[in-house]
Amino acid sequence: MNRQELLESVTQEQLKNGEELNHFTVGDTIDVHVRIIEGEKERVQVFQGVLIGMKGRGINRTITVRRIVANEGVERIFPLHSPRIAKIEVVRRGDARRAKLYFLRNRVGKSRRLRDQRRGLKQFS
Repeated sequence: MNRQELLESVTQEQLKNGEELNHFTVGDTIDVHVRIIEGEKERVQVFQGVLIGMKGRGINRTITVRRIVANEGVERIFPLHSPRIAKIEVVRRGDARRAKLYFLRNRVGKSRRLRDQRRGLKQFS
C-alpha cells in the first residue's frame, strides 16, 4: 500500500456520506447548523446565507456562505466534513450561471438577490 492509498483509507472513515452533502449547489440559500461548545454545554447555531463558492475535494472540501447582518456582509467558510456541522438544509434554490458568486460582494439592495430556479431547469426532490 503506497502513501496515497494509506491517506485515502484513513480519511475515508471521517467523510460524511454523499446523501447529506449533494443536495445543494452554488446559488442556493442554505441553513448551516453549527455545533457551538460553551464550557460544558453544547448548542446548535444556525447560519443562513447564500452559498457563493465551493472548493477542494475529499476531506478538504469547503463551502463559503454569505449573509447580510446590519447592512454589512458576513462570510463564513465551513469545512463540509467537520464534526462541528450538524446538518445543512436548503431553504431556497437559486439559479446561478457561475461556479463562484463573488460578484455578489459588490452588489447592494435588490440586485443582490438571485433568481429562483424555474420549472424545467432542474428538478430536485
